Amino acid sequence: MEKVVIIGSGCAGLTSAIYTARANLEPLVLTGAMPGGLLTTTSIVENFPGFSKGIDGTELMVEMQQQAERFGAKIQFGSTVEAIDFSGQPLKLTVDGKEVETQTVIIASGAGHRHLGLESEAKLEKKGVTYCATCDGALPMFRDQPLVVVGGGDSACEEATYLTRFASKVYLVHRRDELRASKIMAERTLANDKIEPVWHSEVIEVMDVEQDKVTGVKVRNNQTNEESTIDCAGLFIAIGHIPNTQLFKGVIDMDDAGYILPKRGQETNVTGVYVAGDCSDHVYRQAITAAGQGCAAAIDAERYLASLDQ
Repeated sequence: MEKVVIIGSGCAGLTSAIYTARANLEPLVLTGAMPGGLLTTTSIVENFPGFSKGIDGTELMVEMQQQAERFGAKIQFGSTVEAIDFSGQPLKLTVDGKEVETQTVIIASGAGHRHLGLESEAKLEKKGVTYCATCDGALPMFRDQPLVVVGGGDSACEEATYLTRFASKVYLVHRRDELRASKIMAERTLANDKIEPVWHSEVIEVMDVEQDKVTGVKVRNNQTNEESTIDCAGLFIAIGHIPNTQLFKGVIDMDDAGYILPKRGQETNVTGVYVAGDCSDHVYRQAITAAGQGCAAAIDAERYLASLDQ
């Protein structure tokens, strides 16, 4: 039986792994389908303390993984949790068809990309519709072509700025008349000559003109209801995230949006189950806050296990 199972391998999960491993608890880390989490889709992380020149997102996560492994964490790549039974001790997880028993669980499952919900969006996903500029922006289909980014937060600004390396022009479509991004990110984005903001607008259709690839987007001005078309070769959607918590509904307390609600510290309403990172935090959603919560969850789990030995 495991002492600690960590679900997720982003900043929260791997920080939990580092702390529990250093406590000689030999945590089992289930990476899920995206080892390293969403930070691996970020080019340069400039605001994680200790890296004055910034660090590549994937590089940062690899360093954290190796640090956890150095202290004895067991990383199980690609493994996903299919079912849970938290009705009593030991806690039970079905992982890749096999049952895993553990005394504690740290949920650090993160969040996934939010979609526009358009039929044309789903039809053209991976055919010009994408949710990660750093993953796909350098593809030949996007080079020297006009591109569209949807969103107004830090992620959208980062996507738009990154795409200027490859695109002939980047249209930033936002439903308001000012960006929600941090001041420095917004100023940097709007100062870029290759980025043109499209204010008060929403994408209502992704167009392919029967070519089975994105050829443009239809947008509607939400002030005038006027519709127009922007010719482009790609649509990059950066409108937020949905917490990866569906597995825990009805068992772990969460809000209406699906974010897990800690009861005390990082403890959930189920004894022995803790939470950290973007699956619980919809306010800050930063790598450093996820890491901090991962640390706290690990300490909470360690103290709980110590209390069982008394």
